[in-house]
Amino acid sequence: MAVLDELSRAIGEVAHRVTPSVVRVGGGWRGGSGIVIGPGAVLTNAHNVRGDEVVVGFADGRSAQASIIGIDVDGDLCVLSVDTTDAQPLEWSAVAAEVGTPVFAAAASSGATRVTLGFVSGVARAFRGPRGRRISGSLEHTAPLAPGSSGGPLVDGEGRLLGVNTNRLGSGFYLALPADDTLRQRVAALQRGESAERPRLGVGLAPSWLGRRMRRSVGLPEREGVLVRDVEAGSPAADAGMVEGDLIVDAGGRPIREADDIYDALGEVTHGGSLTLRIVRGIEERKVDVRFGGSTDDGSEEGGPVH
Repeated sequence: MAVLDELSRAIGEVAHRVTPSVVRVGGGWRGGSGIVIGPGAVLTNAHNVRGDEVVVGFADGRSAQASIIGIDVDGDLCVLSVDTTDAQPLEWSAVAAEVGTPVFAAAASSGATRVTLGFVSGVARAFRGPRGRRISGSLEHTAPLAPGSSGGPLVDGEGRLLGVNTNRLGSGFYLALPADDTLRQRVAALQRGESAERPRLGVGLAPSWLGRRMRRSVGLPEREGVLVRDVEAGSPAADAGMVEGDLIVDAGGRPIREADDIYDALGEVTHGGSLTLRIVRGIEERKVDVRFGGSTDDGSEEGGPVH
């Protein structure tokens, strides 16, 4: 019983420390949680935000209208401007979590703050962001999370921020963006209103295996690449003359085998720059130069269009 009593006290102490700093973001089944990170600033996941404004609910029962300061859709982060009154920001941990580190997950998914206990079960995990871009370096942990918990904090026994809960793996495992120096820098930029800017193609992509199957079904020779399923009107890809059915086999001199290869190539494009693609249309191979005029938030997604 001594061990159980100690665990009970630990959970209670963490809940007491973090509850004022954990907020509800939005409402209904699409709502999530958030973290007070400074006076007038709340950090949450980008996928919790719909539109330019959102309601934030605090532990004392107060609700306030919030607006977006900065957002990184592909990195699934957003900083909101809202009147936080007396809610104190969470302190960032100076020590990185490792496999076996005990952790506490907090969320305001049900109105009241819920705190659960678990352990870090893996590091350097990857998952897909809201638009399909791969997000690497995440913490995997076992602290149970209910729907609406994404955007809430993962903390240590002192209530210091270790990560931002973001994705559910199923079977009792969850992923959090680690609260490391990289995340601090990204959040600081969002607090300054510097939303992440990435060039966007404006295409929907099919998985490579589906592209091979579709080409084979119409009698075309198989090629390694990623098939364009649709092209957004007025997008850089459309302006470059790309059409549905094009197979992207090379981007900027980089062989394309999966959608992540295209993301990597786009990541090297400077603001307002261009990217040369080698495509196969039917049996004809050609090059197209895609020019980006400062568009933001690329997110070509397997099975869906870029927004």
